[in-house]
Parts: sequence; structure tokens; C-alpha cells
Amino acid sequence: MATQAKRPRMAEPIACGDQDPVAGFLSWCRRVGLELSPKVSERAGGRRTRGGARAALTSPPPAQVEVSRQGTVAGYGMVARESVQAGELLFVVPRAAILSQYTCSIGGLLERERGALQSQSGWVPLLLALLHELQAPASHWRPYFALWPELGHLKHPMFWPEEERRRLLQGTGVPEAVEKDLDSIRSEYHSIVLPFMEAHPDLFSLRVHSLELYLQLVALVMAYSFQEPLEEEEDEKEPNSPVMVPAADILNHLANHNANLEYSADCLRMVATQPIPKGHEIFNTYGQMANWQLIHMYGFVEPYPDNTDDTADIQMVIVREAALQGTKTEAERLLLYERWDFLCKLEMVGEEGAFVIGREEVLTEEELTTTLKVLCMPAEEFREFKDQDGGGDDKREEGSLTVTNIPKLKASWRQLLRNSILLTLQTYATDLKTDKDVLSNKEVYAKLSWREQQALQVRYGQKMILHQLLELTN
Repeated sequence: MATQAKRPRMAEPIACGDQDPVAGFLSWCRRVGLELSPKVSERAGGRRTRGGARAALTSPPPAQVEVSRQGTVAGYGMVARESVQAGELLFVVPRAAILSQYTCSIGGLLERERGALQSQSGWVPLLLALLHELQAPASHWRPYFALWPELGHLKHPMFWPEEERRRLLQGTGVPEAVEKDLDSIRSEYHSIVLPFMEAHPDLFSLRVHSLELYLQLVALVMAYSFQEPLEEEEDEKEPNSPVMVPAADILNHLANHNANLEYSADCLRMVATQPIPKGHEIFNTYGQMANWQLIHMYGFVEPYPDNTDDTADIQMVIVREAALQGTKTEAERLLLYERWDFLCKLEMVGEEGAFVIGREEVLTEEELTTTLKVLCMPAEEFREFKDQDGGGDDKREEGSLTVTNIPKLKASWRQLLRNSILLTLQTYATDLKTDKDVLSNKEVYAKLSWREQQALQVRYGQKMILHQLLELTN
């Protein structure tokens, strides 16, 4: 758990004199060739999402935008100063303006030490670049840092007290994901980052570049960085390293976004994907993110029912548990475990895996279909199926798991799925009715803390999906 020690405030290391942060950033953009449309503006506002708040940017060519805190959902954001049409260019970021392990002032050193900086996350070089640039008095990136949120006030659950995180987010999968992250981050810091900094005391102060600061920067990279997708022919390659993209990281996220970042050889382009009326915020997408992923990685959620990408998980081991509850003899239990081991061999299930349910479809359709089929088929049929290594006549007419087709599944499949959903609902600390009563009472909801509200939205969205599925299994 992150300690409650006083964290460094972002405003101290990156202050740019008395200049307004937005004005300083826009001046920096002009110097580095980052072209902002006169149709958009940068602003800052209430609720915090990934990029900050709405932003209004005043500058040349593309469509008119503005970087600002007013009229945005969170922190800084970007707002259309004039109506924008689909396909219009909002801003252009030259690759030289991107902050990465290659463009930072210690890029040569990071490249020479690349072998020693390899990690499971692949983020260490960028994080070291940020650790150095953030504290360098003459850093080229200081005007860009001035728009960052204060590191000590990031809202990711990794910075919540452990007891509160577990209590509010029980059953959602977030506490378990956070614990894995924290273990990995601490290990990475002590085994890779700290030895590197100790070897270069002229560049890093161990007093300043602490584990606490490293945790905060990991959260910031998690929420604000971009990862260029691989080309189709590059699928076998390792993923590209994350980078920080000024201006692009100002945009907030919505599932129903109106802008998208496009990559080319010499620049990155933010383009409108639908008409944006004057005064409306410009939203990027961080991908198809369920609310549990948004709160975990970015520190915010989309209130129900706005997030059309929301999902609920049924842990694979819960389906096994539900199947075990239906066995009556030791022979049946042993056969059940044999079926499960076979599913593991087929790579359909795993001890830490989950079946992912969306509002309209099962995202892990093949895995759940195969699991229900194998666990429910008669013993003789299973023997034959196993002898064929899971091959044979693959009839998919009863294995289609779009939500509307679930009532058409075999009765035994529906019963196992139903029992699995009921066990999943028991993992939450509250039931659907309790959460719904709070959400529908504006006065009660308003009295909740910000964390309580966000956690409630995560739980409620998941339970609504599970209850919809439950009704279809009758």
C-alpha cells in the first residue's frame, strides 16, 4: 500500500515563474512545432479523467480548439471554440515533441544501458527519463510538466488506504489488480531502478527519487502515456514502449468519443471522428475500457449507464466451484477435475482467468462456450471428446453466447451459468438493490465521498450486467 507520507507536489519542481501554465504551454508548443487548431481551446474543470479537463488551445492551422479548466469534466481539457466537422484536424504533434526514452536529455545513457533496464512492464526507461527531467532545472519539458496534475493528488486506487480499497471495491477485481501492480512496481524499483540511480549519482538524488515518487510516476504513465500500436505484420514483435504525447494527453476519455489519435512516420495527428458543436469538449478514447479498468488505470469512471464498454467478470474458478457443487459422489468430483484439467490443456481456463461479459455479448465466447460444453456433457461424450483432443464435430449453433441467444442454450449449460453468476454476486459486499437505492437518492449519493461514488458506479455497472445475464438463464 502506498504510504501516507507527504508526497512531492508537482507544482514545486515544475513551476515556470509567474507565467500562466496554459500560456507557457502554448508558447512551448509553438517553439516545438506542435500545431494546435484555432478551433479548440484548453480548459480545466471539475471531475478528473485521464487527460485532465477540457482544454482550449489557441494557435494556428487545424480546427479551432482551446485548452482550459472551464467547461471540462476534469482538470485541463480541450474544447471546440468553433464547430468542428468529422475528419477535421485538431492538432499535430511532431515526433520530436514526444517525450520518450529516446528524446529525453539522458536518451544516450538509457540506450547504452538498455540491457540492464529490461523489465516485465517495459516502462523502466521512460520512468527513468521522467524521474530525471522532472527534477532537472533546465528541462526542455518544464512548460509541458506545468499542466500535469499534482503527483501527490492522483486518484488511482493504489493510493487509497488498503482497508478502504478492499471495502469499497470488493468483488470488482480492482483490489487484486492493485496488489499485483504494487508488488511488481516495488520489485522493479528495488531490482532495476534503484541500482541504476545509485550508479549515476550525478543524475539522480536518492532522497528525491524515492519509491513513493516512482509509484506516482507509474500511475501517471498508466493514465497519461500512449503506446503506438504495432502494424499487422509486426504482431510477433514486443509492444512499443509507452511515450508521453503533449496536447494529446490533455483530452479526456469517453466511450462515445469524438476524436482519435492517428500515427504517421513524422507526426501524430488528433482528428475529429464526428461533428463537435461549438463549446463542446473534445474526447479521445483510451480503448474499450470497463469501469473497473478506468478506475484502476486512470482514476475515474463513467457513471452508469454511459460506459457502453463496461463489463463484468465471472472468475473461471467460480465456474469450477459451481460445477463441483453439483457433484454428488467422489467419482463425479474426480471426473469434474479431469474435465477441468483438460480445459486447462486446451488453454480455455486458468486459475487466475475470468470470463468477460459485456452488455450485449460475451467477450470470451469461445472460452465460456467450451467450458460449459465440457463441464456439462455426459461422461461418455467427454471421453470421446478428450480422445479427439477437443476436436471432432464442432457444432456452434448452441454455443453462440451473444446475450440474446443465452436462453437458447441447453438447460444444463444455463443452470451452470446461473449458479456461477449467483456465486459471483456473493463476492460483493452489497447487493444490487442496496446500490440502486443509493444511486437513485440524489441527496444520499451527494453525501458520499468521491471514492465511495466512484466505487459505487463500478459495482453497480457490473451487477447490472450480471443480473441481466441471470434473468436470461431462467
